[in-house]
Amino acid sequence: MSGSVPRNRPVRRLGRAGAWLAVIALAWATLAPTRAAAQSASADADASQISERVLRAGDGRLRVIVENPPDRARADELQAWIAECARAQLTAFGRFPLREATVRVRLVPRRGDDPVPWGQTLRENGVSVLLFVREDARWAELRADWTAVHELSHLFHPYLGDEGRWLAEGLASYYQNVLRARAGLLDGEEAWRRLDGGFRRGQAVRAGRRMDEIGWQRGSTMRIYWAGAAFWLDADVSLRRERGRSLDEVLAAYSRCCLREDTRTGPEAFVAALDRAGGGGVFARTYARHAAMTGFPSLDADYAALGIETKDGTLRFSPDAEKARLRAAIMGPRAAVAVRSSAGGDESAK
Repeated sequence: MSGSVPRNRPVRRLGRAGAWLAVIALAWATLAPTRAAAQSASADADASQISERVLRAGDGRLRVIVENPPDRARADELQAWIAECARAQLTAFGRFPLREATVRVRLVPRRGDDPVPWGQTLRENGVSVLLFVREDARWAELRADWTAVHELSHLFHPYLGDEGRWLAEGLASYYQNVLRARAGLLDGEEAWRRLDGGFRRGQAVRAGRRMDEIGWQRGSTMRIYWAGAAFWLDADVSLRRERGRSLDEVLAAYSRCCLREDTRTGPEAFVAALDRAGGGGVFARTYARHAAMTGFPSLDADYAALGIETKDGTLRFSPDAEKARLRAAIMGPRAAVAVRSSAGGDESAK
């Protein structure tokens, strides 16, 4: 891909980047011709080589393209998987955050055990999520993987530039656990454990630059993702306790007023917009504290409010009713949101 394309990249894949970048480069070269060439080729393509459906919720459309399925059954399975991940995204506020976005799925040869070895969100000529899926990944493996929900969570925020990368990746890392728990893809307590596991990986990174200066600093990936997630947990807990509102509600209001496919803004402007959308100063206050940190933020106050205690590396959950309600408000199951699906440009629901 062009290095000028703004994008968000998932953390898990970086440990095996050498082998997978070669596979991805080959897949990109063979499966991603220029836009004009792709449009020309599509007219002659065998229908079995591409599967395209449109998911609709409210006034939003998510176009899902499986580019190289071996057969109809595999195409249907991958489409069903993305539809399930899209329903998880809808547990935030019941509709897609953007009016229009695209998900592209490409099957790649096995080069390890990860079912989805690479994913990224691209912001050029609209917003699209690109997922490379191991060609022999089974249904259970796909459902257990976090990558698709992580990448779909990037649709909740605008492009924030290098200086806002920690906010972008932090939101996706926070929601990859929260949304899957709400949708029943992950047990609630297990979701808290996975979130805590991410925090521990972030805590293991030595202190360095301030968060608002860290950008793409080498060796800081875990801190970027998980200190970023700590920011959003902190803001979410504060909103619920102080204002009786949630991160979901504020992002929903921001989506309605300010978020478009081509929106680009700086992190401080984004934070200010969230406060105007219902944050009431919570985001600015939280941002000022977290942005200046050179190490990992303390989780003590949030964990105390949530009734979460860490002992000998194990999480324990308080039975206190108020604390249990707060945990459930964040991670508890949500009723399924109806999603209409149509094939290609067909407007009829299936």
